[in-house]
Amino acid sequence: MPLSASEPYDLAVIGAGSAGLAGAVTAGELGLSVALLDTSTHTGGQFYRTPAPALGAVRPEALHHDWSAYTDLRRRLARSDVRHLPGHHVWSVTKDDEAADTWAVHAVTGADGEGERPVRVRARAVLLATGAYERQLPFPGWTLPGVVGAGGAQAMLKSGLVLPGRRVVVAGSGPLLLAVAASLAAAGARVPAVVEASGYLRYARHPRALVTNPHKAAEALVHGAALLWHRVRVRPRSAVTEVHGTDRVEAVTVSRLDRDWRPVPGTGRRIGCDALAVGHGLVPQTDLATALGCATRALPDGTRALTLDGLQETSVRGLWAAGETGGVGGAQLARIEGELAGVAIAARVLGRAAHGGRVGELGRRRDRMRAFAEVMVAAHAPGPEWSRWLADDTEVCRCEEVSAGRIREAVEDLGARDSRTVKLLTRAGMGWCQGRTCGPAVLCLAARGRTAEPAPEPAPERRPFAVPVPLSALAALDDPVVDAPGCPSRTTSEPGAAPGADG
Repeated sequence: MPLSASEPYDLAVIGAGSAGLAGAVTAGELGLSVALLDTSTHTGGQFYRTPAPALGAVRPEALHHDWSAYTDLRRRLARSDVRHLPGHHVWSVTKDDEAADTWAVHAVTGADGEGERPVRVRARAVLLATGAYERQLPFPGWTLPGVVGAGGAQAMLKSGLVLPGRRVVVAGSGPLLLAVAASLAAAGARVPAVVEASGYLRYARHPRALVTNPHKAAEALVHGAALLWHRVRVRPRSAVTEVHGTDRVEAVTVSRLDRDWRPVPGTGRRIGCDALAVGHGLVPQTDLATALGCATRALPDGTRALTLDGLQETSVRGLWAAGETGGVGGAQLARIEGELAGVAIAARVLGRAAHGGRVGELGRRRDRMRAFAEVMVAAHAPGPEWSRWLADDTEVCRCEEVSAGRIREAVEDLGARDSRTVKLLTRAGMGWCQGRTCGPAVLCLAARGRTAEPAPEPAPERRPFAVPVPLSALAALDDPVVDAPGCPSRTTSEPGAAPGADG
């Protein structure tokens, strides 16, 4: 049933990846009016990236595993009344001025720099499914052309059908490396080595988590078999500690690491390559939630995720989260959490008791997979001495061109005791990425310089903008245009021109 322009949706879902899709279609099937907002023009998120139709990919599913789960969600979305709003960059979520029990989701839509306009979607509940971004730890030469994120290399292949190079070393830490290397090798790249800073023996310390998640072992076997077939060597307890080249990557130095990730002297070996795909795990994207005061919890790898109850609700009533925002755990866990949140939200909005059997089964599966996710995060957590890779002239903050030496000076000579003070003294983290790239490195360097008992790190910053917003879009908020059904100025096929949305 169509909504009037003034009537809010029952649910606004932010993010159309595995968690957001599952939550949206589940809530829609249970009778809720749902708006699904996403930055991309296509559903699937980072995991299920697909090539543009113009590229003429014949079998995009060959680049993914568990493709059938995504096609099922996409089919259910097409059959539902869920309003999909692609190309919407959500920059804030606030309490709606018009109704105390309603949220306002603020976004901008339109091509970057051309015709961007503000959109406000009102809803009684919000589900955050914003995913995660890749963590990078700097090292000498990491800013050379040809160095890309491990997840970025996979995104290039999935969405653009291109390789970052012909001879690609894959390095960092985390299970993503095996999948990236297998994909690159299958697509025709030569992968001399997968360089894993951690080992894989830590998983053996948690046999229960392994036994209760056999699909994870199956995934590892599939990737391992692919690497064996393509003769890709896996080098555990090692790291790329330097990149060589002038205008582009020409080679990397791989060094053995001790248990604290300190390079072992004399173990450096040079490997020729024209590209390096590197990443050290993922960081939950919680900006929208922390701006509202949602509680977070520390993860074993030093990152923070949202604190959620048994039904995926945050510490702020009416605001739910699913997927990587609650801790990195993979696409299958994200789908389960999204479905569980959809059921719980429907029960709350409709004033009914949640279906006990369905909730119980989803909760048990979620807990089982979340236990494995915690083991995975701990197994690949960066060691405390990784910063010994850095020379004083190594650039840490790329946006503001702040070197490791300047950060060490701020800590050792100027008395900075936390990353926020380092930022004020050096501008590290004040650039376009707002510290998403350099933040973990700055935090570690600040901690290493403390001579007294470490001061507690500040709580997550509560920023009013989760993404950059043009001033023109903010100025237009003073004179909103209502997208009403049948309004002659816009058609409901335009992005953002939806019932329950103000533009």
